[in-house]
Amino acid sequence: MRGAGGRTQARLPVTLVTGFLGSGKTTMINAALKAPELHNTVVVVNEFGEVSLDHSLVANSSDAVVVLENGCLCCTVRGDLVSTLNELYQARMAGRMPPFDNVVIETSGLAEPGPVVQAFLSEPTLDGLYRVASIVTLVDAVNWAETRQNHDEAVRQVALADQIRITKLDLAGPGIKEQLPSVLARLNPAAKIGQMTWETADIAALLTTKGFDAADPGADPRPWLSLSRYQATEAAHVSQDDCGHDHDHDDDHAHHHLAAKDIQSFVLLRDEPVSRAELQFLLDGISQNLGPSLLRVKGLVNVAEEPGRPAVIQGAQHLLHTMTWLDKWPDKDERTRVVFITQGIPHDSLREVIELLDRLSARTFKAREKARAMRQSPGRQ
Repeated sequence: MRGAGGRTQARLPVTLVTGFLGSGKTTMINAALKAPELHNTVVVVNEFGEVSLDHSLVANSSDAVVVLENGCLCCTVRGDLVSTLNELYQARMAGRMPPFDNVVIETSGLAEPGPVVQAFLSEPTLDGLYRVASIVTLVDAVNWAETRQNHDEAVRQVALADQIRITKLDLAGPGIKEQLPSVLARLNPAAKIGQMTWETADIAALLTTKGFDAADPGADPRPWLSLSRYQATEAAHVSQDDCGHDHDHDDDHAHHHLAAKDIQSFVLLRDEPVSRAELQFLLDGISQNLGPSLLRVKGLVNVAEEPGRPAVIQGAQHLLHTMTWLDKWPDKDERTRVVFITQGIPHDSLREVIELLDRLSARTFKAREKARAMRQSPGRQ
């Protein structure tokens, strides 16, 4: 986005707070609203009645926005989230409300983060103004086992999280403290998992993580991609997965079966650069064949037409975001590496689909190049 004088304005980072009913989201939001570190942050909640706004701390308020003395702003979703965020940004730019640099969105306990992320990727206005910097998911240690069995949305909240915090560990039964982190790590190898602490400074730090921004020349995509975590988890299950059957592996691909609720992850690795056309064919095929089962995709791609500049791809469900480009590779490893997180597709089928599409994209590109060469040299056979 361009500001005055042609200056490029950075998109505002957004943190999504998810977690099933009773996991502690409202308690976290109440604590966040009192944190002085969130003086430049807008907290978007479902209803004002769900949070405890101490009126002695309210410096200013309107029907839509409450400004607290610590500089934190709180507002509710008016109509739909897209409209609310657009109105907030317009008010910020017009000076109708104090400036803010961060946004925290509390989702409902039954909400899946996928469609919310999809909105940021698919809505042109949001894409130009905001970016999802982090997804924070709270997990109720007491009720997680039952919740996981009966509510798919709770599992998807964990599967898509960047940060997972476990609540109510002090009330959980024997062994839960030791077992639950590893259970969650199997659902989401890339997430940072820890016990929830209720110190306002810790909450503020959790909610203002800048995350990876491809538009930032100095951004490091490696923590965002978390490839080593997927590969480490894969290595721990090379011989046998939770279902008790063996897997075959090769040098080019690695996969990991995440047992709970059919959540799967798969890492596609390619040594050779791919052309833009080949990459687009692959992404279109994945979108069309995996569709809503594709919970999340993220990766770095070595594109033949852009040597030394990796393409960043990311998406949610059937929508893939427009590619962005880094100025250089973060390290000496210039392989294409793409992480897919899906649900409802058997792991062998997932691997077969992606590998088949990968081969088809390469063959289709080569066939097109051959046909183009023949058209340009009609005398050659």
